[in-house]
Amino acid sequence: MFMRDRELIPGTSPYEPIIGFSRAVRVGNHVHVSGTGPVGADDASPADQTRATLAIIQTALEKAGAKVEHVVRTRMFLTQAADWEEIGRAHGEVFGTIRPASTMVVVKELLNPKWRIEIEADAVIPESDL
Repeated sequence: MFMRDRELIPGTSPYEPIIGFSRAVRVGNHVHVSGTGPVGADDASPADQTRATLAIIQTALEKAGAKVEHVVRTRMFLTQAADWEEIGRAHGEVFGTIRPASTMVVVKELLNPKWRIEIEADAVIPESDL
């Protein structure tokens, strides 16, 4: 029964077929978006990389039938602690009024060494929106 309720949402990451993951997975009214990097914005500022990453996440949420407003949790992986405020402000542009539970973690590096940010997101679609 679980597998019937599981919807795989593909993205455009070149890493999806290599690693074997979906951009997002929807199970019931829960949507889990995989770690998402700023594909196509490799040389952008940390803030613009964050904006690009959040745009990819928003597209995945919409394909899964969710909205940004449904996000209840984000996890941000930064490669440089000094970027926290710039990245945080860009995150706040999208989530400032939604205010999901969020975590920022500094990591040594990401899959693409030019990326300064990677973000995961979880959403719960309210019964009223199903």
